Amino acid sequence: MVWPHFGAKVPSALFIDIDSTGHTNIFHIYFTAGLDAFRTFLKSEFSEENVEFWLACEDFKKTESAEKIASKAKMIYSEFIEANAPKEINIDFSTRDLISKNIVEPTLRCFDEAQKSIYSLMAEDSFPRFLQSEIYKKLVNSKQVGNPKNWLPFL
Repeated sequence: MVWPHFGAKVPSALFIDIDSTGHTNIFHIYFTAGLDAFRTFLKSEFSEENVEFWLACEDFKKTESAEKIASKAKMIYSEFIEANAPKEINIDFSTRDLISKNIVEPTLRCFDEAQKSIYSLMAEDSFPRFLQSEIYKKLVNSKQVGNPKNWLPFL
C-alpha cells in the first residue's frame, strides 16, 4: 500500500513521503516537533500504539545479532501483538496468527504484514485527520517549525 504523497500539501514542519517502490520504511517526519505533534494527536484519539508499533518495527529491522532479534521480537510481540497486550494493535486474525506462529523463530521480516497494515491505517485514517487538527495548526504556527536545527528523521 502506498501513501498518497502529502509533500505538496504539508508545510515543512511535517513531511511524509514514500520511495518509488512503495516501501513502508520511508515514512519520515523531519522535525522533532512534527513527530511529537503526531504522537500527541494519536494519543488524543487513543491510538498512539500505532506509531509506537511502527517505530518499534523500524528499530527491529536494524537489529543485527540473532540473539537480539529474538529478544526484540518477543518484546514487540508481548507489547503489541498478543491478545490483551498492553498496547495491542488492531490487526486482522490471520496476520496475528501468522506472527504468533513465526515468533518461535523470528526473522527481521516477521512483523512486515502487521506494520504495513498499521501504516495504511495511519495513512488513510489518522494522518488526514491530523492535518485538520488543532494540534497540527499549532505546530505550523509555532516558532519551532522554522528552526532547521529541530530536523529529525522519523526513522
